[in-house]
Amino acid sequence: LSMWGMESVANVLESYRGRDRLVRTVCYSSRLLGGLLTAPGGGHPELGRRLLLVAQELSNCRAALRLFDDLSMYLYSRGYGLGGTEEDAIVRLLSITGNVADQLYYPCEHLAWAADYGILNINSDKWWTLSNSLWSLSLALGALRSFRVVQLLKTELKGSQNKAYLKTEESNNMSRRAYQIRMRVETLNIISCLADLANAVHWMPPGVLWAGRFPEWLVGLMGTVSSVIGLYQMACGSCGTKDP
Repeated sequence: LSMWGMESVANVLESYRGRDRLVRTVCYSSRLLGGLLTAPGGGHPELGRRLLLVAQELSNCRAALRLFDDLSMYLYSRGYGLGGTEEDAIVRLLSITGNVADQLYYPCEHLAWAADYGILNINSDKWWTLSNSLWSLSLALGALRSFRVVQLLKTELKGSQNKAYLKTEESNNMSRRAYQIRMRVETLNIISCLADLANAVHWMPPGVLWAGRFPEWLVGLMGTVSSVIGLYQMACGSCGTKDP
């Protein structure tokens, strides 16, 4: 790695969110490669099993660290409030509902985690299903919100082009670039949410859509796509999705 590259990685690792995103990427990449190696014809099943074990341990690590995320989620939700700064009522409603789902997700997952480790004498499956359902809802709402924002941006961009004669060419080009950058961010967020949503449905109880039907490599692929987008968003200074 070059000095610039090492400094960039170090800067990411210094923050909790950056470290979590990097660990998430390694986790799902290990699952992708491990799934491919253990699949029929993969050729290296023992190496694949080791990579899947690494992925599982990293996933457990992230779940333990999320025990401390409730307060930061609450402060984020309180800061957003009822979305007074949002001009569009649909975007506001989707955002508020998504924040509620995220806030409820964490305590449900904590209870499931505590049950798995024998700290609480309760049925962990029920709480895992509930937390996964809340995560799925949050992802679906996030995708819908970004889709709505893209539609609004297209309308605004078309309107700005119709009024281009009122602006200088330079200011009009800057405005168009700003819209395009925002549209790219929201489009990537849609892809990220849908990739995670595919996995979330896979982890639902049997009988729900494609629950339980994904091979390990496909779970790893969906998670890797979402994780790489998250790293890219962080590098660009844009706001990514909340991603268990």
